[in-house]
Amino acid sequence: MTKVLTEPRSIRIKGRSFLAVVLTPDLPFDDWLVRLDDLAARSAGFFLGRPVVLDVSDLEIDRPQLKALIAGLASRNVSIMGVEGGRPSLVEPGMPPMLKGGKPAADYEVPRSETPEPAGGNSAEAAANPPVEQAPPQVVVQQSQISAPSLIVRETVRSGQSVIYTQGDVTVIGSVQSGAEVIAGGSVHIYGALRGRALAGCVGNADARIFCRKFESELVAIDGVYAMTDDMDPELKGHPVQLWLEGDAIMTERMT
Repeated sequence: MTKVLTEPRSIRIKGRSFLAVVLTPDLPFDDWLVRLDDLAARSAGFFLGRPVVLDVSDLEIDRPQLKALIAGLASRNVSIMGVEGGRPSLVEPGMPPMLKGGKPAADYEVPRSETPEPAGGNSAEAAANPPVEQAPPQVVVQQSQISAPSLIVRETVRSGQSVIYTQGDVTVIGSVQSGAEVIAGGSVHIYGALRGRALAGCVGNADARIFCRKFESELVAIDGVYAMTDDMDPELKGHPVQLWLEGDAIMTERMT
């Protein structure tokens, strides 16, 4: 006789890390939102589909101000997943939860056909498993093991793709197309044209730099300080450039 098990299954709980964008607003919020609108207008889709944390650690605000700010962000399609810093009394039921203990996510898993090869990768294995052409994916952030202190991407980063490596430098032996982005905990090195976005020092490294052979970027950022194409000297366009941070200003220099 077959016995049928009808006992309820236990609940399975798994851990998973996601890379979140942290917004640190300034007072007055109306002026800060104007600057945010300018960033969004010149870099379409920057916040689309991204988990966003609102850091209010250094702000003296009350609950109505926080609710108004969250509503203002929601009207701009920026969904806040949590609030970091501030008093626990700032948050009430129905608002994003208070978050504690945030730290940079360290491990990512990208679909095989788009997996950037770390330095010292197995070239024989790569030849036996050539990449399959398909529509470029969006960022997939999952747990995995990457032990190399730097990441080498041996192909062009196409529009819609993101390369994220918070442990160290990212080197792209190719170009970064418009609509693509490279995010590194250290410096970013682009051997071809930088037409998309490059964000260096994303985990708090003010000494990080951005290097590219042909500068045509939509947006660059170092340690959270960003600049758009319109903010740059137009004479830099199309030339080899390095960028670094001095205080709260991004400095640029043509390279020979």
